[in-house]
Amino acid sequence: MDRHISEDEDFEDASDLLGEEDNSVANTDVPAPGDLTLQSISTHSAVLIWDPPEGIDTFGLSFFTNGEQAETRTTNSNSAEVEKLKPGTEYTFSVASVTEKDRWSSPVNVTTHTKPVPPERIQVNHVSADSVSLRWESPDFPVWEYHVTCWQGDELVQEMATKSQDAVLNSLLPGVKYSIAVTTVLENGSESKMATRYAHTKTKLEGLLVDLGLENHYKEKLSLSAVLQINENTVTDEAAISLSALPWCFLKRLMMVNVTARSVKCFSQLDVCLDSADFDIYNDLDSLVDCMGSSIVINPLDIVTALFLCSDGFLQQEMALKMSMCQFSVPLLLPSCDTNQPMFMVWALRDIVKKFRPHSLGDPRGFVEERIVLSYLPMISFVRLGECGFSKSQILNKLLSNPQQYHDTFLHHDMDCGDSPRKISDGLVEISWYLPCGNRNIDIFPEPVTVANLRGDIRSFETQYSFLCRTSSAVFVFFDSLDTDHKILTTQHHKAQLFLVGNAQNKNFKMNDLKLVASELHLKKANIILKVKQMNDADFVKNLRSMVTNWLKSDPSKMQLEQMTDIAHELGIHVDEDNRECQNAKKNAFEITSKIKDTLQFKDTQLPLQGNIWKELAKLEKEECRLRHADQNIEKYKSDLETQKLNLRKEQQSYDMSEAMTCFLGALSTSRQERSYFLKWMRMNLDNLSRESLTGLRDQYKEKCQDSVINKEEIKELDKQISNSYLGIEHFVREMGQLYESTLTLPKNSEGRKQMMHLPELCAKLLLDGFPLELVDGDASNIPLNWVRDVLLQLDCLVKPRNKIIVVTVLGVQSTGKSTLLNTMFGVQFAVSSGRCTRGAFMLLIKVGDDLRCRMDCDYLMIIDTEGLKSPELARLDDSYEHDNELATLVVGLSDITIINIAMENSTEMKDILQIVVHAFLRMKEVGKKPICQFVHQNVADVSAHDKNLRDRKLLLEQLNEMTQAAAKMEGKEENQKFTDVMEYDPERGNWYIPGLWHGNPPMAPVNAGYSEAVYDFKKTMIQVFGNCNTSGNSIKDFLEWTKSLWNAVKYENFIFSFRNSLVADAYMRLCTEYNKWEWDFKKHMYSWLTSAETKISNFEVTKTALDNDINDFLSQLKTKAVLELDQMEKVVLNSLTEYFKQTEGHVYLVERYREVFTRSVECLRRDLEKSVLSKLQMAVSISKGMNKLESIKKKHTDVMESKVLQLLDKCKTSSSKKTDAELLEIFEKMWEETVSEIAFHGLEPTDIVSNVYHHLRSNLKQRGGTVNKMINNVNLLELGTQPFTVTPDNFIRRIVHSVKSFFSDDYKMMAQDVADNLIQNCLSFVEEKCCGTSDYNETYIQEILHKIDNTLSSNRKLHSSEIFEVSLKLHICGIAARRFQDMHNRFIHDNDPHRCLQHFKEKYFADFKDLYNERDQCKRKAEQFAMLCLKPAVESWVAASLGPDIVDEMLEGKNALQFSTRTSFQYSILKELLLECNFDKYVKYIRSYEDFVKDWISDQIREHLGNGNKMSQLEDKYFKTISKEILKAIQTAQGKTPSETTVKNFIQNICRELEGKLAIPKDALDAVMALSNAKVEPFAQSLSGFIEDIEKSLKEKFLKLDVKTRLQTLKLKPQDELFKRVFGCGQQCPFCKAPCEAGGEAHTDHCASIHRPKGLGMYRWEQSEKLLIDICSSSVFSDNRFRCFETNYQWHPYKKYREIYSDWHIPADPSIQASDYWKYVMVKFNTQFAVIYRAKPADIPTAWQAITKKQAEDSLKESFRVT
Repeated sequence: MDRHISEDEDFEDASDLLGEEDNSVANTDVPAPGDLTLQSISTHSAVLIWDPPEGIDTFGLSFFTNGEQAETRTTNSNSAEVEKLKPGTEYTFSVASVTEKDRWSSPVNVTTHTKPVPPERIQVNHVSADSVSLRWESPDFPVWEYHVTCWQGDELVQEMATKSQDAVLNSLLPGVKYSIAVTTVLENGSESKMATRYAHTKTKLEGLLVDLGLENHYKEKLSLSAVLQINENTVTDEAAISLSALPWCFLKRLMMVNVTARSVKCFSQLDVCLDSADFDIYNDLDSLVDCMGSSIVINPLDIVTALFLCSDGFLQQEMALKMSMCQFSVPLLLPSCDTNQPMFMVWALRDIVKKFRPHSLGDPRGFVEERIVLSYLPMISFVRLGECGFSKSQILNKLLSNPQQYHDTFLHHDMDCGDSPRKISDGLVEISWYLPCGNRNIDIFPEPVTVANLRGDIRSFETQYSFLCRTSSAVFVFFDSLDTDHKILTTQHHKAQLFLVGNAQNKNFKMNDLKLVASELHLKKANIILKVKQMNDADFVKNLRSMVTNWLKSDPSKMQLEQMTDIAHELGIHVDEDNRECQNAKKNAFEITSKIKDTLQFKDTQLPLQGNIWKELAKLEKEECRLRHADQNIEKYKSDLETQKLNLRKEQQSYDMSEAMTCFLGALSTSRQERSYFLKWMRMNLDNLSRESLTGLRDQYKEKCQDSVINKEEIKELDKQISNSYLGIEHFVREMGQLYESTLTLPKNSEGRKQMMHLPELCAKLLLDGFPLELVDGDASNIPLNWVRDVLLQLDCLVKPRNKIIVVTVLGVQSTGKSTLLNTMFGVQFAVSSGRCTRGAFMLLIKVGDDLRCRMDCDYLMIIDTEGLKSPELARLDDSYEHDNELATLVVGLSDITIINIAMENSTEMKDILQIVVHAFLRMKEVGKKPICQFVHQNVADVSAHDKNLRDRKLLLEQLNEMTQAAAKMEGKEENQKFTDVMEYDPERGNWYIPGLWHGNPPMAPVNAGYSEAVYDFKKTMIQVFGNCNTSGNSIKDFLEWTKSLWNAVKYENFIFSFRNSLVADAYMRLCTEYNKWEWDFKKHMYSWLTSAETKISNFEVTKTALDNDINDFLSQLKTKAVLELDQMEKVVLNSLTEYFKQTEGHVYLVERYREVFTRSVECLRRDLEKSVLSKLQMAVSISKGMNKLESIKKKHTDVMESKVLQLLDKCKTSSSKKTDAELLEIFEKMWEETVSEIAFHGLEPTDIVSNVYHHLRSNLKQRGGTVNKMINNVNLLELGTQPFTVTPDNFIRRIVHSVKSFFSDDYKMMAQDVADNLIQNCLSFVEEKCCGTSDYNETYIQEILHKIDNTLSSNRKLHSSEIFEVSLKLHICGIAARRFQDMHNRFIHDNDPHRCLQHFKEKYFADFKDLYNERDQCKRKAEQFAMLCLKPAVESWVAASLGPDIVDEMLEGKNALQFSTRTSFQYSILKELLLECNFDKYVKYIRSYEDFVKDWISDQIREHLGNGNKMSQLEDKYFKTISKEILKAIQTAQGKTPSETTVKNFIQNICRELEGKLAIPKDALDAVMALSNAKVEPFAQSLSGFIEDIEKSLKEKFLKLDVKTRLQTLKLKPQDELFKRVFGCGQQCPFCKAPCEAGGEAHTDHCASIHRPKGLGMYRWEQSEKLLIDICSSSVFSDNRFRCFETNYQWHPYKKYREIYSDWHIPADPSIQASDYWKYVMVKFNTQFAVIYRAKPADIPTAWQAITKKQAEDSLKESFRVT
């Protein structure tokens, strides 16, 4: 037993070892295998071998990893291969001998690691010029470390070990292919195979471009437009935190011409260290040293070189120009370190123009202005041979700088980042210029000189050195020592004189070497300068400067930079102008400009359309508007002007396109790049020509001015030539515009017109490319509107949907730096030199980046640069102030932000400018625009200017306020008392003080850093202002509309022109449309409430309970509720109005000035509704009281009859015999007759309505004099109004001048007759409406009629009617009304006679009697009676009361929505229909009886609309269904409230209470139904429910039998009346032509009309000839003509001052000659008929009018009402 246990234990031990349970036993007597060795090991397998014991053939093999047995097996060999192992894993292998009896020996063991595998997925993360970074994934086993080796071919370059899964190899060579191997190493030293990856380091250029983030721009070049784009980077002050930010930081500063542009570097750890507040000087010094050495910097020269390499030619040109302005050196030869092939940058330098005054110039006050590449200047070059102990560039800066005006032209070691090793800029040749100012005490050199500087050792850049030797007049070679490498000095072909500049302070300097070289080069002592130990930099520079000065005196050779291109080609140097596009463009440009010998002659022959013809057209356009030279017949004069314009256009069309313009347009039609090159070449060539021309003319001018008296005429001619000698691209584009405009008068399908249709798109592309486009022609002071319109429309198409713009304009005195300010702010290129200042106005587009688009709510900035105000050139002209006023008004009107540019603090001209500007702002306020204003005070250098000028700013504001008051008085808008009333201006934030542009004395002065920084701060604030604008950006089309309307206003000298601007008109139209909706909702709500209230009043006696008070208390409650409802609805409408004006879309800000008008209109509406509602409630109660009195009488009679019937019933039931129906009838008839004879019938007493009307008439006239009393005494109203009312002069005209009475009496008699006829018709319509009902006469009716008459006569005060006329008219109307109201009352008395009413229910009483006698169930019959006698008439009345608002809604939707949306749309619809019908009688009615015409027209529209299909029935069906549901619901509710044991009477009363607000139940019918009833509630309710459908069916059948007109007459709310009120408005008509007012809101103070008519249509005629006038109001009010009428006391009055007579009318200028073609067509067509009816002679019609077609008339109508 013990042994067995022992064996188990041994087995367990063996099991633990062998990892397997079996019956084998490890026995010590079984020999174990000999030495176990590992023959080989790999990543996934191992081969074992051992010595077998004698006699043993079988072995057991097992292996373990991580203490766990992996596998056990047996083998008959003394070796084994184990496979499927894991790489890099430790394994223990065990082998034991196994006998035939399965006895196992003790095992022998060996432990080892499998080979590791190399890392997986090795990736090259980043490759630069000198480093490669790798990353890989770790294998699935423990790794000790990784070995990384780098090979260049077979040469090991670097090796390293790392425990991480990435590695960076530094200090590699650029542009080399490397193989990089990575192996895995285990802790035991076992190493995997190598995993290899290849990496090609970038070249120095590629590496730097990657670091700078410019790699994508090496092929796809940066463009100027991309750099100028407005984005977050352009307005952020955050320091660069990455290398990729450095180029953009440099460009941003450079485009702002900031002299600190080259000082760009990353925000480094050093900044963090130095900024740390808790810096410990003792403990943190080590980290400070680390920070000092860890700054990430790039040499600025590398940034400049990289940017030039990555920019297109236009950005290069702009960069070079801005660098030159900063007095930075600019690249001449641009290196490419990858190809060692430099680029000659002649194109980049072409835009640089310099002014200087050499001492050799004869005129001490003269100057030279030249394009620098064309200047013949000597060039000196400075190069370095080997190393040099002092900074060549620093020495150059000192050489070129005046001691008082030092500037770092060339970057050097001691500047920001200048000590950083150059990576790509070695081999760069920079140039700069020294240009004298003419002051011998300041100038360093007397003559101009070009200075070139080669970066790097000339031994490495032989090509550049050779170029400099052949192009320079002198080459200065800096050196420390001259050893054997000096051969380059002797092998070059030297055109230049060589100077050696040695550093004798250097230890390597050897005098012998210098002597040897000097001997070889045959140099003189004057060609050598040494810096010896005793010499400081100042002395050394002084000697060097002396050497250069002496050299300049030797008259060195001179060469243009342009000429150096030949040398560059010979040396194999690329030239930046050699690309195909540039050369083609150059050829095209020179083809044009080479033929310009005389500018004036060239303009006349090659650009003929813009000369005198265009200027004459401009004059005609303004005269057409201003009519300053018009005679009395204005329209004929205008027609003549139009003919002259057409003739001038024909003259333009007679010219063939000139050779120059053909070439110009051909060049513009090329690719975008070639087009841009062409425009650049053109601009430069034209500037050069203009400069040459002006130089000669100025010289002549100076000469002639020596004796100005004798040469007066010659001076005048020279002055004119100087003004006209300038020729620019704008002249060619202007000619394009005139070519286009001249063809617009041709037929649309003509070939000539088709050929020009592409021109607007061409010009739009130019604008999109950043080219400034002329908006206002500076020579003709005019805008070619058709051309500008189509260009902007094409632009809109090109950029859609991103077409929102914000407009920025600048105004100021001439030559105060406006264009320079814009150029600095936005980096743009408005012309600032070459000839003259800006003329006219130019617009330019700048794109807004995506990151700012949402914040600024625009896609582009539209920058408008204008010519200076107070121009000396224009000052001699009489209209110069007018010209300035026009320009200011235009650009201020177009702008969202206006910059007022003022030179110097408190300048003398400031007041004049501000006066002009204030006028412009005031005018803009009147049309809803309130631009933001910023004042820029230039040339203010003091840092404390803002604080010091606090008093000046207050003074400025006071002056602005004074000017505002003065301007407001002139403009007739004296409510504007402060400057801030007319524009947004903050004195503290709206003033900017900017120092002078130059830092020092030009031409060697750089741009003042303070100027750039101040402008930059201003720009940032402007961008913030853009983002904070309450208004959203306008679309391009909106901008176009503003341009058109503003220019028309300027031409008309009419600056209050809101309704002529389509944007304002559209915004006003939308506001009117919304207001009309709110107004109708208000009215509809109150109508619905009133209808319900009137129904409740009608049902009061039926539904009241014991707790209810009398009807007067109920009326008080309703009035209180009515006021609350009105308050609530008024608040809703006012809130809607407020919310509407909070919108940013839809140009709501343009109609802000109408907010108060519409607010007052809401209040006015509320007052009118309150008055109407309360009056109608009072009337309803009054009627209800009268009806209740009548019903009370009827009730007494029915109660008696009911009692008699019940008595008869009891008598019959007690009779022994059963009565037949015939017997019952006989008995009933007898009882009925007896009872009727017993009842004393006392109905309502008849009233004398005629007396009542007469009484109210006397009350109305009681304040009048004796004449009136005499007239109304003893009159019989019944006899009045039987004949037509006729106006006679004797009883109509009150005050009239005797001498003109005969002339005017007929006209005014006719006008008075029209007024009287319309008034009579209106009053009779009111009478008929009241008489159609079933109610009794109410004295409020006659009160309302008299009120109507008074209002009408009051609104027609211009008739000056006499009291006799008023009384006669009232007597006539009251006579008719009295008879009709008396008939109405008599009918009411008859219909409500108690005896008659009782007789009406006789059959019902007999039927009830029979049912009760026969004990029949009355439920069904009573239900039918209640349904048909009570509910049916109530339902019919309810539908009639409810249908009116729905019909109005129906007319306001669908196809009728537009014509009834606003008064303007309504007018358009009427006039269009009149034109289509062309019916003279209708035109007469429209003009003379406008109100009647409108009412009839609306009624016709309603009938036509409802008559189509079954629309009326559909509306009625809707209400039938609604009320049926309400009745059924009421029955169900009443059942729940009525106990079953109660009578039907209670049940019916409960139904009536449920329906009290909807249905007015007739009380007499209700009493009759409830009498003699034995019906039970439940069956009655069931029967009643069944009859509801019968009611609906019966009423539908009844309505279908009626036509639409009859059905409309039954409605309580007449839809035609509501629509009339909606669109008729105030009803006022133009005092001259009778055009109806279209202004929205009831409370408007100014009447206006979209389209006026020839005044002959308003009965105006010439006094002498009696011919109808054809003048149109909108022309007359801007002419010098006069009128006279009653209002002027028959004295002549100027039309221009018409508002003195008709102050409430606003008649704007006719915006175009075609705007009134509609009425001209009507006048021509019906001239004779109008003359007959107006008792005048036909008008003299201009020939042009007779050519107007019906189609043109319709187009004119659309234009006037802005219908598309």
